[in-house]
Parts: sequence; structure tokens; C-alpha cells
Amino acid sequence: MKRSEINAAIQEMENLIREHRFALPPFCGFTPEEWKEKGSEYDEIRDNMLGWDITDYGLGRFDEVGFALITLRNGNLKNDKYTKTYAEKLLMVKEGQMAPMHFHWNKMEDIINRGGGNVLITVYNSTPEGEFADTDVTVHCDGRAFTVPAGTKVRLTPGESITIYPYMYHDFHVEEGSGAVLLGEVSMCNDDENDNRFYEPIGRFPEVEEDVPAYRLLCTEYPRG
Repeated sequence: MKRSEINAAIQEMENLIREHRFALPPFCGFTPEEWKEKGSEYDEIRDNMLGWDITDYGLGRFDEVGFALITLRNGNLKNDKYTKTYAEKLLMVKEGQMAPMHFHWNKMEDIINRGGGNVLITVYNSTPEGEFADTDVTVHCDGRAFTVPAGTKVRLTPGESITIYPYMYHDFHVEEGSGAVLLGEVSMCNDDENDNRFYEPIGRFPEVEEDVPAYRLLCTEYPRG
């Protein structure tokens, strides 16, 4: 992705967050210059990849496949210095965008529509070989358990949520005509390097083309204090 595209996505998500009156922690507003002055007291942010994460999954089609997100808090299963067992994210998904089909080997998560349009989440069980199972999927939405056929698109309007269990394939996109969605995610610890199983092999983080200066640093770019 071009840095100018990343900057624009961050600024658009900041505007959406303000529209829905969600206050971000201070580190989300640090400039690249401010990060150069931050010492080791901020290592939890560096080590656990908190902050901005703009991805096109390495496909170069951000307006079709990809989204903007912020990791607000996270533990670290590889470092016993950090004892949090949970994580929280905010995501912005625009009309026309989608997150590709995937499951998590270990992480259980709730995906929450925090405001905006409606999000459609397609669900499948996985076979032991990692293929789509044709079995019905048990879905848990805000205290209600029900069963849907494989490949069903579960619709979440603002305020609604769904629980995604390990080995449960899911993707998500915005219902046409409903507008950009601000999603929340509350989960077990997040490990994007080891815990994602994409149905189609793809990358996770973009290669950045530096066509303009960075507006905010991504969670993979912090200098060490």
C-alpha cells in the first residue's frame, strides 16, 4: 500500500470514531516524531502490537479486500512479562470492503457492531483438513443460541454481536447501502503472526510504498525507546 493510502484510511477512521463519540487512548494520537521520544515505559505497546493496523492483506486492493483497525489492548502469549489474557480492537469496514475468510486456531472473540451500517458475517465450521464443512453452524448472538446452515450470512445491526469460536470460519462485509461500520472486537489474546488460518493463502501486513510522510506509525513500525 502507498503511505498516502494508509494515511487517508487512518484519518477516515478517526473521523468515524469521532462521529460515534468513542474516545481513543492517547497513544493512538502519537505522531512519528513523538514516538522517537518515547522510552521503554511504552514497551507494552511495542511488544503487543497495540495501535494502528491498516491492511490490504498484501493484495493491493484495499478498497475491496482489507480494512483499518486499532488494537487498543492485548496480552502476549510469547512473553510472560505481560499477563493480560484478553484483547480489544476497533475496526472500520467500508461498503465494498471485506475481510477474507479465516478462522483462529485458539482465539475466541466477540465481534460487535458499535455503530454505522449493518455488517454481514458468513460462517462455516471447518473440517479437520481445513475445508468448509457442510454441517450446520451453532451461532451465539447476544445471549441467544441458534443454528444456521453452512455459509449463512449473519446480519448484525448496530449494538448486536456474534461470538466466533476457534475453527469457525468467518468473513465479514458491509450490507450494501447501509454505510461504513465501526466494529468492536473483544477477545482472548490476539496473535496475528501465528493464530490466523486463511482459507486462501494470503499475507497479513502490507508492504508500504513511502510516497508521503507517515501521519501515524503502524503497530509494526515503532522505534525502540
